[in-house]
Amino acid sequence: MPNIVVVGAGVSGLTCAYLLSKQKENVITIIAKHMPGDYDIEYTSPIAGANLLPMSTEKNSSWERRTWKELRRLAVEVPETGIHLQKSRVYRREKDLDVLRKGGYNFDSLYLENPWYQSLFDDFRELSKEELPEGMASGCEFGSVCINVMLYLPWLVAQCRKNGVVLRRGVLKHISEASRRSHTGGKADVVINTTGLMASKLGGVMDQNVIPIRGQVVVVRNEAPYMLTKSGTDDADDEVCYVMTRAAGGGTVLGGTYSKGQWESQPDPNQAMRIMRRVVEMMPEITGGKGVEGFDIIRHAVGLRPYRNGGVRIEKEKIEDTWVVHNYGHAGWGYQGSYGCAQDVVTLVGEVLNRPKL
Repeated sequence: MPNIVVVGAGVSGLTCAYLLSKQKENVITIIAKHMPGDYDIEYTSPIAGANLLPMSTEKNSSWERRTWKELRRLAVEVPETGIHLQKSRVYRREKDLDVLRKGGYNFDSLYLENPWYQSLFDDFRELSKEELPEGMASGCEFGSVCINVMLYLPWLVAQCRKNGVVLRRGVLKHISEASRRSHTGGKADVVINTTGLMASKLGGVMDQNVIPIRGQVVVVRNEAPYMLTKSGTDDADDEVCYVMTRAAGGGTVLGGTYSKGQWESQPDPNQAMRIMRRVVEMMPEITGGKGVEGFDIIRHAVGLRPYRNGGVRIEKEKIEDTWVVHNYGHAGWGYQGSYGCAQDVVTLVGEVLNRPKL
């Protein structure tokens, strides 16, 4: 029986282990420094919003397309996942149009006019001029999902355990060590590397293209009537504006920042104030017209998105005497690409094990 070790227990690692565990012949161990329930600046998944807003180019949209299909199914059919359907609005500012048309914004296709993803959502529509806040040139609306990560990550753990996956804490200095960490005591046939930001520091990988993108958020009890994001802000080039209400009492996430190369783990109170002010300007009804003072704050938080220059790395590699399948570098779209990426990992594992293609 194939012996597989997954390194990392964020959304990427757990989703890979889950899909691999559906193939009953696999024996799977997850080794991770951090597990769901932990809070650490190295561990991004518990801090994420999380929702699905297509960020890829049309050419590279396969991961998000496939993941959307599964997240929508879970929202409708499996409420215990902590995923719910929610309308989303994307605004394009007048002052950003020239930059957007040149493709010069952080989020690739999200804010483009006539975006490819209009064919992805059945209810996609462009907003009328009357529906646009001041300063917005245009916008669109569609039904998406928002994930309560505090429920969803444990759900993934539960599905893995139900399928026989064993989870163990461990800190690795070199990726090759993972091949000897199977709970069976035997050597792993394949190691799955889902170490996220730590792929930049893990021996045998040491990917210097991986850097953090610092994201600061404010989590509040106020509920938003819909998800919202807009292209750019007047405050700083690395600050952004978004709002999403997590399912099942998970709070509303207000964001944020998009600071490349920044490792600072502590929230900046000045940035927090700007985040809240921007949200109130775009969605005054969220505090009942009371302004920033109307927010009921649960906590301030910082997460480090695992960005990779050159894009996500999903490929197989022989390191020393072990096959490793890499799946890291997702930046801020780890959840919304999780199933599509994990499906590709399953395919690569099949190639290593010489399984016939499905």
